[in-house]
Amino acid sequence: MKLTHVAASALMAGLFFNAAPAMAQANPAANPVDEAAALREQVRILEARLDALERRLTESTSPQAIAAATAAAGITPAAAPAPVVASAPTTKIEWKGAPRFVEGDKAFKVKGRIQADAGYVSAPGSLDDRGLGFNSEMRRIRLGGEGQLGAGFGYKLELELSDNNVDLVDTFVTYEKGGWLIRLGNHNGFQSLDELTGDTTGSVMERAAFTDAFNFERRLGLSAQYSKGPLLAQAGVFTDDIGSLANSNDGVNGGDENNSYSIDGRLIYAPKLGDTQLHFGASAHWRRLGRLEDASTRYRQRPFLHTTNTRLIGTPGMNVDNELNYGVEFAAISGPWHAAAEYHALRASRVGLSSVQFSGAYAELGYFLTKDDTRAYKEGQFAGGKPAHPMGKDGMGSVQINLRYDYLDLDSKDIRGGQQNAAIAALIWSPIQNLRFNINYAWLMYDGATALPSGDQDYDAQVLGTRFELDF
Repeated sequence: MKLTHVAASALMAGLFFNAAPAMAQANPAANPVDEAAALREQVRILEARLDALERRLTESTSPQAIAAATAAAGITPAAAPAPVVASAPTTKIEWKGAPRFVEGDKAFKVKGRIQADAGYVSAPGSLDDRGLGFNSEMRRIRLGGEGQLGAGFGYKLELELSDNNVDLVDTFVTYEKGGWLIRLGNHNGFQSLDELTGDTTGSVMERAAFTDAFNFERRLGLSAQYSKGPLLAQAGVFTDDIGSLANSNDGVNGGDENNSYSIDGRLIYAPKLGDTQLHFGASAHWRRLGRLEDASTRYRQRPFLHTTNTRLIGTPGMNVDNELNYGVEFAAISGPWHAAAEYHALRASRVGLSSVQFSGAYAELGYFLTKDDTRAYKEGQFAGGKPAHPMGKDGMGSVQINLRYDYLDLDSKDIRGGQQNAAIAALIWSPIQNLRFNINYAWLMYDGATALPSGDQDYDAQVLGTRFELDF
C-alpha cells in the first residue's frame, strides 16, 4: 500500500473520531430537518479537509510532512501509522592513494602511474652513437581501474603511454574463490621474481638484464593460481602480446598469421622462519613462436637505462622455432634487510640449425636506513610498502640502499652476442606512500660488445640514472 494512502486513511479516521464528540453534543430535541442539514455540513467540511490533507501528502511523504498533517488533523503521534522507508545501500569510500568505493562485495578503484627518467651513459668517446650521453623520457604514464563485481569476479584495465605508443597492459577479468585465482586476458606469465615484481616496487630502476633480453612481456592468455599456507602454484597458457596479434600487424611477424603460444609454470615455497620471510621458487616455460619463415628473433639489451635505445650487446636475427627457458629464485626479508638472487637460462631452437642457449643472473642486497621500515612481500613477489614514519606525521619517510650484481651472457656456439657484467647501486627515498625518488649508478663491463673504431669489443661504460614515480 502506498504511504500516502496509509496516511490518508489514518487521517480520515482521526478526523471522524475528532468530529464524533461534536456530533454527539447536538441537541436531541432539535428539528430533524435542521439536524440533517448540520450533518451534511459536517460531512462537507470533513471532505474538504481530507482533500487538502491528501494534496499535502502527495507533495511530500517525508516523516516531517506526515507529522505536520497528522497534527493538523488532531491525531496524536501514537495514533499515526509509521511510514515505511526503504533502506538504501551504503557505499563506503576508502583512501588508498586514490578513492576506493566499496559497497558490500563490490568495489572500484582508479589506478594511475607516472614515471619520469633522466640519465647519462658514459661510454668510450670513440664510440660514435648519439643514443649515448644524456637522455630523458616519460618512462610510463598509466591510467586505469580495478574492482570487484561480486560473487568472486573482478577485473583490471590499464592503458599505458610508453615509447610514444599507447598499449594495453594489465587488462583481464578474474575469479577468486578459496585459494584459487583465475585470470583471463592480457597479463604477465610466471617467468621470474624480478619480472613479476612491480616496476614501482623494484630495488633498482630497471629489472634484471635477462628479463628484457629474453623478451619477457605480457601476453594474452588464461592462467590459474592456487595458494595454501607457504605454497603457491601458478600456471598458464598464453598466445602472444596483443600488439603482435593485431590484424594491422600482418605478415610473418604477427597479425592473423601469428599462431604463437606458450605454456608457463611456477612453484613457490615461502615459509617464515621466526621474523624472517623466505622465498624459494622455480619456473619453466615453453613457447612455440608459430610464425612463417622469420629471421627477426633477437636477444639484446640496453646499457641498463631505458632512456637510450642503444644496445651494446645483442645477437643477430635468427629464425627461432621454439624457446625453452627455466629459472630458479631465492629471496629473504628480515627487518630492514632483504636479499634476492635468480638464475635464468633460455634455449632457442633454430630452424635448420642447432639450438643455442643463453643465460642471465643477478644477486642483490638491500637495507633500510630509516627506523621500522621493511620490504613488503605478497603472493610470491615483492610488493608495495609504505614508510613507517612518513613526512607530515612523525618522520622523513623511508630511505633504502640496494646493491646488485647483474650478469647476461648472449654467447653460444656460432652466435656471439656479447656478455655484460654490471655492478649497480641504488638509493630510494619514499617521503610518503605512493611516491618515490630513485637514483642509480651502474658500472657496466662488456666482453664482445659493439666494436669501437679500433676494433676493440671489451670496454666499460658508466651510467647514472634518476627517476621520480607516483603510483596509486
